[in-house]
Amino acid sequence: MLKLVVAPPRLAMRSSSFRKAAFSTAAAAAAATRFQGGVSMVQGASRGIGLEFVRQLLKRSEEGRVVATCRNPDGAADLLKLKKEYENRLNILPLDVTNETTIEAAASAVSETYGSLNLLVNTSGILSIPNVLQPETTLSKVQKSSLLLTYEVNAVGPILVIKHMWPLLKMGGGSGTEREFAVVANLSARVGSIGDNGLGGWHSYRASKAALNQLTKTVSVEFSRKKDPIVCILLHPGTVDTDLSRPFQRNVPEGKLFTKGFAVQKLLNIIDNVKSSDNGKFFAWDGQEIPW
Repeated sequence: MLKLVVAPPRLAMRSSSFRKAAFSTAAAAAAATRFQGGVSMVQGASRGIGLEFVRQLLKRSEEGRVVATCRNPDGAADLLKLKKEYENRLNILPLDVTNETTIEAAASAVSETYGSLNLLVNTSGILSIPNVLQPETTLSKVQKSSLLLTYEVNAVGPILVIKHMWPLLKMGGGSGTEREFAVVANLSARVGSIGDNGLGGWHSYRASKAALNQLTKTVSVEFSRKKDPIVCILLHPGTVDTDLSRPFQRNVPEGKLFTKGFAVQKLLNIIDNVKSSDNGKFFAWDGQEIPW
């Protein structure tokens, strides 16, 4: 079942956070030379789709580096197994999307080790927590605490991660990869589409994913305006057999419940083929664009 660790009170952010991640062009060139295959970061990597992203990114390249983040690395047994197999190419860091100081610390660690990023995948999200949060089937069940908690984890967290990884992504661009730009891929959900909402319900989850979509689109516009070598996209993986979806799989049509391996393979194919003109777009697992 899903669990959420309540983060300690946030500390005031230091203005040095961006200075720590501001690197010279020489540093970028050095990073590109050292890390052929690029440097990818998967946020929310301890299990489910995030863990599968880490696994497939490591297997597809003999040189690429992967940074995997999660709230409690010491308790991430499957991630630690991968570390033993890919000791020199996998770096595991603590990061809690509800605690911005941990995001800042992760950015500093990535900058010190690699100097840049070429791919950022934000996968963490919540849908239900026993005795805390359940998808609402009716307006009468909507609670302020559920709305705020879901928004914090599903929308605010990923955008703060982008904020602190931004200088690293600018520095990395497409260096060491076959792309000309870095990619930010945020995992959203079709239920976050306002235009596609014909069933209602699931107020908190729908609203949080719609917020993530809007925030990501806004970030993509800024990156384009500033001519940063970064493309931001949103991805809907379909209904995947994970802890998040397991309590709600009963009504999934036959053939529409995907394995983690299948879903991530499809999403990586979209990432591999993304174009600069796709900046700010929302794609389903099969490559079809989803209406806002």
